[in-house]
Amino acid sequence: MKGILGRKAGMTQVFTKEGKLIPVTVVEVQPNTVMQVKTIETDGYNAVQLGVFDKKEKNSSKPSIGHAKKANTTPKRFLKEIRNLEGSYNLGDTIDAGVFEVGEVVDVTGTSKGKGFEGTIKRHNQHRGPMTHGSRYHRGPGSLGTMLPKRVLKGKNLPGHMGHETITIQNLEIIEANAAEGYILVSGNIPGPKKSLVLIKSAVKNSRKADAKEIISYEEETVVDEVVEEAVETTEVEAAEVTSETTEGENA
Repeated sequence: MKGILGRKAGMTQVFTKEGKLIPVTVVEVQPNTVMQVKTIETDGYNAVQLGVFDKKEKNSSKPSIGHAKKANTTPKRFLKEIRNLEGSYNLGDTIDAGVFEVGEVVDVTGTSKGKGFEGTIKRHNQHRGPMTHGSRYHRGPGSLGTMLPKRVLKGKNLPGHMGHETITIQNLEIIEANAAEGYILVSGNIPGPKKSLVLIKSAVKNSRKADAKEIISYEEETVVDEVVEEAVETTEVEAAEVTSETTEGENA
């Protein structure tokens, strides 16, 4: 099992060398610090606690500051445990985006956008009633059940709080993993708003082999250097003309 914490940055698209367009989600991945290592002997299970994104000490509690000092690091904004992580880690070790390879299949877990209190049409995708001819039923929840139980049965779709739930999208593909610039491109969309915490880990229900795709990269042209060179050449020509005019004046 591989895993790393990141922050959703937004969506974009990339092209493969075969001309295929792939929508991707950009995940900002700073080096994750190992804050705690749990073992079967001490805690009853194997797990590694990862921390990411520094937080000021004045905004941290004394227990969190002491917990971070054990790993010789600063307090972290997000902490998350990952069980059965591959490899052996010690306190203070770091994990970067290079832990995943291009073409690997992963599961991404995040918290969906919160919508607040919503009705049944938006929350459960129900249909509204006719709006004319005196129907008197437009966007209500409809019948709450038969008369016999004299109560609302469990599981009835009713208005209520929508969103802000932990959602996992399975079997997404790693399109690019750049440890130097600190980002991972994941195929498709992932749950949550921008700048929200996401957990990327190895897929648990995948039987596909890794299929790395070569994407097209673009390089920016250095137009500024050309302008500077032209300016230097122009200055040299003007200096030569001034020198020749001075020489002619002295000879005259």
